Amino acid sequence: MPAPSADWLHDRPQIRTIRAAACDVNGVARGKRMPIPSAVKMLKDGTRFPFSALNVDIWGEDIADSPLVFDSGDRDAILFPTERGFVPMPWLEAPTALLPIWMFHEDGRPFEGDPRHALSFVQKRFAEKGLTPVVAVELEFYLIDDSTRRLQVPISPRSGKRRDAAEVLSIRALDAFDIFFTDLYEACEVMDIPADTLISEAGIGQFEVNLMHQADPLKAADDAWLFKQLVKGLARKHGFAASFMAKPYEDYSGNGMHAHFSVLDADGKNIFDNGGPEGTDALRHAIGGCLAALSDSALVYAPHLNSYERIVPGSHAPSAICWAYDNRTAAVRVPSGPPAARRIEHRVAGGDVNPYLALAAILGAALMGMEDATEPPARITGNAYDQDLPHIPRDWGSAIEAFADSPLMPRIFPKELIRNLVLTKRQELRDMDELTKHEQMDLYLDTV
Repeated sequence: MPAPSADWLHDRPQIRTIRAAACDVNGVARGKRMPIPSAVKMLKDGTRFPFSALNVDIWGEDIADSPLVFDSGDRDAILFPTERGFVPMPWLEAPTALLPIWMFHEDGRPFEGDPRHALSFVQKRFAEKGLTPVVAVELEFYLIDDSTRRLQVPISPRSGKRRDAAEVLSIRALDAFDIFFTDLYEACEVMDIPADTLISEAGIGQFEVNLMHQADPLKAADDAWLFKQLVKGLARKHGFAASFMAKPYEDYSGNGMHAHFSVLDADGKNIFDNGGPEGTDALRHAIGGCLAALSDSALVYAPHLNSYERIVPGSHAPSAICWAYDNRTAAVRVPSGPPAARRIEHRVAGGDVNPYLALAAILGAALMGMEDATEPPARITGNAYDQDLPHIPRDWGSAIEAFADSPLMPRIFPKELIRNLVLTKRQELRDMDELTKHEQMDLYLDTV
């Protein structure tokens, strides 16, 4: 991908301001607003803000015991544009562009606490072996009327009615918000987000969009990160909310981010394809790696208190550590289809995840499994919820400590990223006790 250029701005004189932003450990955009001349200068010189800015809690507060804050003098990092370049922000009233950036040390070393660098490190490990992961994600979200304390589906702009009913694969539900979804697809096109099919899901006002596969995990994660910002911003422009939080409604399914991936060799051949439905040894070992790391990496897939309300039996989200062919109750699924498209679907992550960390965890675990020739347990058949299987950590505290103590996570993530995420989540766990259920809901609704 070519380096960002000022020509993009010269060709779009209507753009008046820029947001330069990086992704923090919670997936929240942190950055600055600047005029056009400052943005042009930044293409060469970068910009600065503290290392600690990518390691704040979900409220945007410093981590009290982080060595990035007072112990180090709250030093500045330097941030440069990513390969993505300028991206329009169609949900704002004034013509504006976002410039995604990522964090480095003064001497040019990547800052190992930056989530985008964590995924880049995993991608480079694949490249060193002559391998290329091909990745696609599916993102679920709710459209919500949050104008009162009781969350509910918004009134349809077309009918003027509110229909409190779950409508799986309903065209009527899609048509009820056709104006919003038309604007969404147009915005995805101008932002270079490859939005594919859209369906209504099992919850009231719940929808899912598939993003097209990419032979570049960083591009796939960028797409997911930008898509979440777009959906939330555009919904507000239309007079309601959109949320990717894991479980906004107690009685309806939660939001997931399902990741599909295959791996190509240097000749462009899918190494999971053996010409039949069962797949290759590489497929089996990648599954083994994903399952072996699943308990320790659960914090990445379920990073918030609300996340654990989604990972319960019978909730359309996997709760057991298992795999299967074409079975959506399993944590890791091998979809049916032509052998050339043989792939793995990792179904554990909630919609509230940081996409960079989630894809780093998934691909890093798969690579670890292939390196170690990890054999998975026997595949399951039937309903995973009804079987005696090892369980994904059932609560936030257990997941935090499993991630902190894991011997496997340092094989996937830099130690600095592990430390920063653990400190962040321990602080959030402590402070969340002070909030009522309604205050927790209000916090997560917009931030994740």
